[in-house]
Parts: sequence; structure tokens; C-alpha cells
Amino acid sequence: MFDVAVIEDAAAAEVSLDPTRARLLAALADPGSAATLAVRVGLPRQKVNYHLRALEKHGLVELVEERRKGSMTERILRATASSYVISPVALAAVAPDPSRAPDRLSARWLLALAARLVKDVGSLITGADRARKRVATFAIEGEIRFASAQDRAAFAEDLAAAVTTLISRYHDEAAEGGRTHRLVLAVHPSTEVPDGA
Repeated sequence: MFDVAVIEDAAAAEVSLDPTRARLLAALADPGSAATLAVRVGLPRQKVNYHLRALEKHGLVELVEERRKGSMTERILRATASSYVISPVALAAVAPDPSRAPDRLSARWLLALAARLVKDVGSLITGADRARKRVATFAIEGEIRFASAQDRAAFAEDLAAAVTTLISRYHDEAAEGGRTHRLVLAVHPSTEVPDGA
């Protein structure tokens, strides 16, 4: 089972977004049969079976084992991942495109960049999983509290200057066998409510 799986297929995305199926995916972090899931989620076994078939058809759950119980065979399934991310690839023609309106200060452009990041890294993960390889990535995440809008603007300018200097130092257009990497930096207000607020 993967920690995170990327859903790139529109039909699989639709299947995963059904509230009942999403509950079943969450319940299948631990393997179970339709009968055990029916008890866990409070639905009739036949209805659970119906949803499990749809999830299995799209590769969101997998067969772990089959057990004979009298004249019946009990299928034990589990989710293929602990969590899922739907790639903008699943949206095809309506997926955000950051090249449409590049604006460093636009929240919508930042969202388009984030969508491209999910699409690109999702494709890399999918390909690496097929090849049984790892993807070399690096990420930093943190929080900074600014005293004023002027401080935030000054920080953004200093960050842009530092990153531009690093890019010019390490970028080698003529590197034979070199591989281009995409760099995305973002600063946005936190959505978390501070303690005591």
C-alpha cells in the first residue's frame, strides 16, 4: 500500500469522489471483506459489494486474499493507498494552466502553479512506481510571521533575489546529460487559526 497515490484518470476520480466510496476507501486502510465493511460503515453488504467493484475496477482497491467459507469465497480487499490526490490531468481541457496569466502576485496564478506541481509530481510518481524507482525531489515547508505588509514585500524581493542568484550559479544550459528541474516557491497566508484566536 502506498502512502499517497495519484489519480490521473477522470473516471477513477469520479468514482473516488462518491462519499460512500470515499468512506469505504478510508475503511480499507485495514483489509476487509464486503461483510466486515458493511458492519464498519453501516451499509447492506450488497451495496458495499457494488461500490467495491467500482473501486476495484479503477485500481483504488486491490485483492489481498480469498478465503473459502463453506460454499462461498470471501474476498479480502484493501485500499491501494492511505490517501489519494486527484491530478489536474483528470480535468483534461479545464485543468489550470499557469502560462495563461503569469503574475507573481496573483493567488490564482499560484493555484495554477500548484496544480501544475501536482500534475508533474503525480506523473513522476506514477512512472516511478511502474519502474519500481524513486523520484528525486526536495521540498521545504515553514511559516513566517510578518510584522507588516511592507516586511512581507521586502521578504518576497529578498527571496526572489536570493533564488535568482542561486539559479544563475547552478543552471548549466550546456550540461551534457543534465536534467532540467522545476523550482516553485510560494508565500501565502496560512489558513490555520492561531491558538487563542
